[in-house]
Amino acid sequence: MTLPRIVVVGGGAGGLELVARLGRRLGKRQRAEVVLVDRNPTHIWKPLLHEVATGALDSGLDEVSYQGHARVNGYRFQRGTLCGLDREHKQLKLEAVHDDEGQEVLPTRTLDYDLLVLALGSVSNDFGTPGVATHCHFLDSPAQAEAFRRDMLNTFLRYSDPERRNHAKLTVGIVGAGATGVELAAELYDASRMLHSYGFTRLNAGQLSVHLIEAAPKILPALPERISGAVHKELEKLGVTLHVSTRITEVDPRGMTTSEGERIATDLNVWAAGIKAPPFLSGLGLTTEHNHQIKVHPTLQSLDDPAIFAFGDCASCPQENGKPVPPRAQAAHQQANLLYRNLRAQLDDRPLKTFTFRDRGSLISLAHFEAIGSLMRGASARSLFIEGRLAKFFYASLYRMHQRAIHGSLKTGVTIVVDRLNRFIRPRMKLH
Repeated sequence: MTLPRIVVVGGGAGGLELVARLGRRLGKRQRAEVVLVDRNPTHIWKPLLHEVATGALDSGLDEVSYQGHARVNGYRFQRGTLCGLDREHKQLKLEAVHDDEGQEVLPTRTLDYDLLVLALGSVSNDFGTPGVATHCHFLDSPAQAEAFRRDMLNTFLRYSDPERRNHAKLTVGIVGAGATGVELAAELYDASRMLHSYGFTRLNAGQLSVHLIEAAPKILPALPERISGAVHKELEKLGVTLHVSTRITEVDPRGMTTSEGERIATDLNVWAAGIKAPPFLSGLGLTTEHNHQIKVHPTLQSLDDPAIFAFGDCASCPQENGKPVPPRAQAAHQQANLLYRNLRAQLDDRPLKTFTFRDRGSLISLAHFEAIGSLMRGASARSLFIEGRLAKFFYASLYRMHQRAIHGSLKTGVTIVVDRLNRFIRPRMKLH
């Protein structure tokens, strides 16, 4: 008897949580074959990439091997990049995989499916701004975060030269004051302080200048004013220069130009403004939005094919108010939970349930300096404003919840112990 095959493309937060649960409940019990496809060999939780970028988190210690995780959790992993879809024959086409020298490791392949889930996340949207692709770092993947970290360390070293240090500050420009941009700005000051304490550089936090640039009238535009205002004040205390209602029209090797003609000289640039789904999704023959998100029904099925599902940042799912589900980690987590039930229902020819987003609140971490946010309470969705140690605890718990979803309670408990031991054994940041 041939088992039905469920293929999930994309091993981000939602995708990995989904295949882990499907593999344990269906794969191990021989009720379905579960396959994960991803272009990378390892997973790291995307909300932590700003910490990878500053060295506060060592990706080598925290990343999860898909191959190893698959063996333990009852699914199969295939490395590859989706490049084509044949809906009539229910086949995916995967690009060839090459090593660092350009040698082919795996050829172009096809993969059959019975049910397909697209969980490809999102990438930064540069809106076609001249110079961004060439002169800005992005933080959409661990590789990009590591590239920024190496560039950051080299730039700090150059500015630690006494002659250069006496004439200018090291300046970093961050475009986009959403959660990633805000948290990166704070992490940079923490990184500067730690690098100085380890003797890596003679620069201290007072010789670092960070410009955080946002086109909207306030930072964290998607969050309530109370959170945005409190974070604004904390960033100013750190020394961050905030530019709101400011649009960048060009980036070059020496800085950025605003729509008002203002010049912001920089040594390092990061683009964290706006998101879009991977553009190739619009070429798969499925109905998409202008930003390439796949349009789905509230059941998370695509508009064009009931055997194809999409969720997370790459999907446009309508809410009761007519607006799409916001591209947030908690939304992907909730959708993964629903999709697990709907995929099982689809296999058993049972009715599918519709998705309703439950806003659980928002939390922003400003490195070791502060944490600020709100928690949503009860059916009335009243918010509870929190800050300080309590906010830091809840912020840290978000990652632990993700670890519990992909590893289970026992392994997550052991991981917490190991992480605390590493705080005493290893440097506070990755210095190489």
